[in-house]
Amino acid sequence: MTEELFREDSYLKSCTAKVLASGPDGVVLDRTVFYPTGGGQPGDSGTLTGPGGTLAIIEAVKGEGGILHKLEEGAAAPAVGDEVEVTLDWDRRYKHMRIHTALHLLCSVVDGGVTGGQIGAGKGRLDFDIPGERPEKEALTEQLNQVIAGNHGISISWITDDELAANPDLVRTMSVKPPMGSGKVRMIRIGDDVDFQPCGGTHVRSTEEIGSIQIGKIENKGKQNRRINLTLVE
Repeated sequence: MTEELFREDSYLKSCTAKVLASGPDGVVLDRTVFYPTGGGQPGDSGTLTGPGGTLAIIEAVKGEGGILHKLEEGAAAPAVGDEVEVTLDWDRRYKHMRIHTALHLLCSVVDGGVTGGQIGAGKGRLDFDIPGERPEKEALTEQLNQVIAGNHGISISWITDDELAANPDLVRTMSVKPPMGSGKVRMIRIGDDVDFQPCGGTHVRSTEEIGSIQIGKIENKGKQNRRINLTLVE
């Protein structure tokens, strides 16, 4: 299986690794900094440099035996056993990190279960189960930016599957189950009491790194489902 270096340090931009499997679909490495598509967060892109030169990694996904690094079509993949270096498209990944953390903050200020979501490079959305009136976007924008400006630290911790099962209120997502089954669950804490929930994705170290955000359209997606869109203000 691939050692997932990004789980403990989201700021690693590159690493050396050994090729475990190689084929037309891509390569599996013994370790990587590339986050695979999942939980609403896109898989990372970047480059792989090996004996045959530098190749583009178009996406990282979960594959058999570990994380599959998908290469551009027609690329001559490295051989099993080759030593390679993989490097992230850092600008894209960092925007994912800022948006992902901003969406956790959105969870903390909107009262409702999360029914879906998506992260992009500079924009994202969450769907909430909210009966009644939609939130007001100008007020929500101001509230969220106030929390961001508080410069709350973000930390990673782990609890057991049993601890999560005993505290179901920690799970905000109604549509996606948290990553369980290995005996422990990765938790993301923002500040002392801003937000605390299971998450396998990548995040910034403090809310201030998010920068200013703007709430966009708030859409009705069903009787109680409200889609809240947000973007980074660059």
